[in-house]
Amino acid sequence: MKALVFLIALIAFSSGYFINESFAEISENQAFLLEGSGFAVTEESIRTSEIDLGLSSQKQSGSTINFIIEDGFVTLDNEEFTISKLNGKFLREGQYVRINGNIESSNGFDTSISFFGRLVEESKDASVYGFTGRITTIDDSYKILYTTKLSKLSKISPVSTDTKQSENLTIHILKGSSGLKTTDDITPGVNSAINLRFFSNDRISVTPGATITIVNDDVVSHSILSGKENYGDRYNPFEPDGRISTGIIEPGESINITFENAGFYRLYDPNYTWMKIVAYVFPTSDNLVLGKGQNLGN
Repeated sequence: MKALVFLIALIAFSSGYFINESFAEISENQAFLLEGSGFAVTEESIRTSEIDLGLSSQKQSGSTINFIIEDGFVTLDNEEFTISKLNGKFLREGQYVRINGNIESSNGFDTSISFFGRLVEESKDASVYGFTGRITTIDDSYKILYTTKLSKLSKISPVSTDTKQSENLTIHILKGSSGLKTTDDITPGVNSAINLRFFSNDRISVTPGATITIVNDDVVSHSILSGKENYGDRYNPFEPDGRISTGIIEPGESINITFENAGFYRLYDPNYTWMKIVAYVFPTSDNLVLGKGQNLGN
């Protein structure tokens, strides 16, 4: 009898029914970026698919934490779907993720999604999830298979109204980010493979109306635009969206960027496109938020 109980327990453990000793670090009132790619499959075709969502966790109940999907998109090949009405939950303190609701196609039609993710591996900086589920359009139903990364954008620290104006965020462009070691070195990209971080903070979360300061500590001039990322296009990786444009920032100079509207921003240097900042601007907190992350570098 004891042997039978032990065997059942072993099978349950290996099947993932027991909670792993190592949890993803999920808690209330945090901002996250969920990004990844995979395939959307029907009997007739296999399409590539991307997922890129900005999340903010809400109140915890037991081992479940609800989250709001503030902004982002899902793609099927070159077709992009924007967020309409999506709900989500972290289950078992981050062991699993469930996302359900609607996304909107470019022609305005609602498309339903139902995703379920399981924690695969984690580090101090991020967690990897495997997702399965469905994307159901007006024309077809796709089974999805994703590998994604969940990155914590920040920990939210309360800031009083009296001191908030003095808490503006300063981000430095690191020396060597352009790939130029010195002003005499004219070989682009020399350091780009070595320098894994190009900004002092490359993932930030702020409230609408917040201002950040970009300081150029590099040996060449830079400029920052906001735009949409063209995944898989090595020659034209970004398309400007017109929301942010700093103009030229000379070495040693700085410039301010104000995020007037809530949303999901990708900031990049059009001349050195490996240099990117993810800015998550959401109105659910009165706090100025700062987080350090690893630059995606892709």
